[in-house]
Amino acid sequence: MTVSIDQKLRRVLSDVLGLDADQVAAFDADTGLFGHLPELDSMAVAGLLTELEDRFDIVIDEDEIDGELMETYGSLLAFVKAKREAA
Repeated sequence: MTVSIDQKLRRVLSDVLGLDADQVAAFDADTGLFGHLPELDSMAVAGLLTELEDRFDIVIDEDEIDGELMETYGSLLAFVKAKREAA
């Protein structure tokens, strides 16, 4: 069984941020991340980006990181999907 990018991203968020799996499962495209989740502070962003690179086998360039990237679950998911398709 192949794990979807969506499922894998939810697992990364749960693991890195220590969020409850049920909380992460309830995320939709409009769920706010940075600035909305107390667990996702500036220090956690660095760890999250590193973990995304490792688990999705992608490279995230510094110029790709902006406020919109982590604004919502949907924006982060779209970014990871685009990076995987380009890889």
